[in-house]
Parts: sequence; structure tokens; C-alpha cells
Amino acid sequence: MPRLAAASLAGTAIEFYDFFVYGTAAALVLGPLFFPTFSPAAGTLAAFGTFGIGFVARPLGAVVFGHLGDRRGRRPVLVISLLLTGASTVAVGCVPSYRAIGVAAPVLLLVLRFLQGLGLGGEWGGAVLLTAEHAPAGRRALWSSFPQVGPALGFVLANGIVLALSATLSAAEFARWGWRVPFWAAGALALAGLWLRSSLTESPRFLEIDDHVRVPLIEVVRHHGRLVLLTAGALAAGYAVFYTVTTWSLAYATERLSVSRTVMLTCVMAAVLVMGALTPLAALLGDRYGRRPMCLTGCAASALWMFPMVALLATGEPLLMFLGILGALLAFITMFAVIAAYLPELYEPRVRCTGAAVGYNLGGVLGGALTPLVATTLAERGGRVPWGVGAYLSGMALLSLACFALLPETRPVPAAVAEPVTKPVTG
Repeated sequence: MPRLAAASLAGTAIEFYDFFVYGTAAALVLGPLFFPTFSPAAGTLAAFGTFGIGFVARPLGAVVFGHLGDRRGRRPVLVISLLLTGASTVAVGCVPSYRAIGVAAPVLLLVLRFLQGLGLGGEWGGAVLLTAEHAPAGRRALWSSFPQVGPALGFVLANGIVLALSATLSAAEFARWGWRVPFWAAGALALAGLWLRSSLTESPRFLEIDDHVRVPLIEVVRHHGRLVLLTAGALAAGYAVFYTVTTWSLAYATERLSVSRTVMLTCVMAAVLVMGALTPLAALLGDRYGRRPMCLTGCAASALWMFPMVALLATGEPLLMFLGILGALLAFITMFAVIAAYLPELYEPRVRCTGAAVGYNLGGVLGGALTPLVATTLAERGGRVPWGVGAYLSGMALLSLACFALLPETRPVPAAVAEPVTKPVTG
């Protein structure tokens, strides 16, 4: 289990590095480079629009790779998705700016961002299921939480490279070529990830399945449609909170509050590091007290903290901004630390890769795709303190709270077989 968890963690860290480095670049430099005819605010909105395309692609990736995972195994998904995302990320770093090739530049950016999302949509389901289906029932949330630490490491790695470049290059050098370096680094990281995953064995739960479904998506829609919608709605708040504090806040603080890029990246990175370190602890609580109680607690905490968070962010003081971001991320991880165990337990094994991945990535569309755009628009229309952003995020948290309330508990107990509970919610 330690070797498997480490390989899954490394893979998700690399995949999310690819995804996050684009979000950071969108917040800091892509607007002027690829949409120079727009105003600064409109350029940022356009860059965040290309950022959102990746989320739109993720459910499609979940369908494509979920089909592969349910028909051929979880292991092939991990290899193909990593190759696709890594190659797309390297290519983003090679796209000429608008001044060099005109409108073809943002078009290429959109295509490559779509391919990034396609690969990431398959990655999560494969990595999580391979870990969850190997793990002992009583510690499934703990072992499954290691792939969930991957996004935190990927974020810190992506932003650490950007921070180092920002500290050593002038603003002109960073805009001219420095921003491309993190994208090129994705190639080496992808090769390292493939090496780590080369020795993984197939999930024993998959090998036990005798009646593989011909078209898993049809089975999921027909018998688990309500469950997919509930899980998507339940996860939307987590995505909204995470991408607000890790993507939109960078643009807001640097453009509206004149906080330096280095200071803001440091605040966000420090908060994400604390979140990543506490993820296994939150998962342990999920093994002891249940998946659903942790998710409900995280949603409630998110709804209560969003207004204090934007108030602290608006001060422009590094320590206060860090505390506001940290509080939001702790509420987020209270939910998402147990999701890697919770979602697979909700679906029957023969459609688990498709069902869990589609629900997870639809939540990303609802909560992550439009959130930077909505938050930027609300902040532009508000005063110094973007109360509208707090209201939007609190509303998302209440929506997710209602969806989690309609889902069953799945935590295995000693007297029960640790298989998914789907009857109360499928239809």
C-alpha cells in the first residue's frame, strides 16, 4: 500500500501540476500576451475563459477513460492520461503569442487546454480507484487520501517554479519567455510519473469482475443518473472554493490591491502546504466517523467562512490574507480528503470508474469552470471588499450541503461487506 499510494500521489501531483500551472499563468500573464486588444480586466476574463475550457473537457475525459477503466482496467488509464496531459502542457509553452501569429494563438491555447482537461478527467478516476480498491476497508479513506494530496503538491510545485522565476527575472523577461519554463518542465515530470507507474499491478477488485458492461456510460445514466447529479452538486462548492483562493485571488490581489506577485504566491503556497499536510488526518477522521459527516461539516464551514475570507483578502496584508485563504482551504479539505473513498463506494464495481469520474468532474464544471470568471466580474462591480464573491461562494456551499444531505453513508463497518450503497439514491 505505501508503494501504491506513493505512485498514485506522484501521478496526481504531476497531472495537477500541469493543470495548475495554466491557472497561474492565466491569472498573471496570458491576458496581455494572447488577448492584447482587450482591456486589462477583459484580458483576464478571456484568459480565465480558456482556463474554464479545461473543466468542460474533464467530464468528457471521464467518459472516455472511464470506459477504458471499466472495460480494460484501471492501470492503462493512468499511463494514457498522463501522456496526454503532459504532452498538451509542454505544447502550451511552445504556442507563440498573439503578436506573432494573431488569432491562431488563442485558438491553439483553447485546443491544448481542452486536451489538458481531457487527460485530467481520466487521471483522477484511475489513480483513486487503483488505490481505493487495493486498500483495506477500515483504512480506505486514509490510503485513498494520498492521491488527494497530489493536487496540493502539484500546486506548490507549479507555483514554486513561477515564484522562483518571478524572483529572478524582470517583469519583461517573465512575460517574454519566463512563463513558458513551467510548461516545458511538464515533459520531464511526465516521464518521471510514467516510470513510477510502470510497476503498478491491476486492481484486484477489477480482476474479480466477470460481467463487464458493454457501454458503462449507458449503465451509469440509466441506473445511477440521480447519484451522478447529486455527487456533482455536492462537489461543486469544493471546486469553487479551491479555485477562488488559488487562481482568482492571485489576479485580484495583484491587479486590484497592488500586492506583489511574489507575496501573493507565497501566501497561497503556504496555505496549500498546510492543507496538503492535514489531508491524511482529515481522512483518518473519515474512517472513524464516516464520509458524509466530514463532507457536511466542510460545507457548513465553507458557507460560514466565505465572508470573513474576502474581508481578510481585501486588507492586502500578507498575514491576514494567508489566514483567510487557509481557513477556506481547511474547510475544503474537510470535504475532499474523504471523497476519494466516498465516491467509489457509492458505485458498483463494474461501472465505478465511469460513475465516480463523471460525478467528480461534473462537479468541477459546476464549481470550477466559471468561478474565476464570476468572481472577477463580481469583484469588478463591487467596492474594495468583494462581498459578492463571498455571497456566491456561500451559496455554492449551501447547494453542496443539500446534495450531501441526500447521499447515504458508505463507511464500512466490521459486520458489513464494504461494497457501495446505491439503492437509496439511484434511479
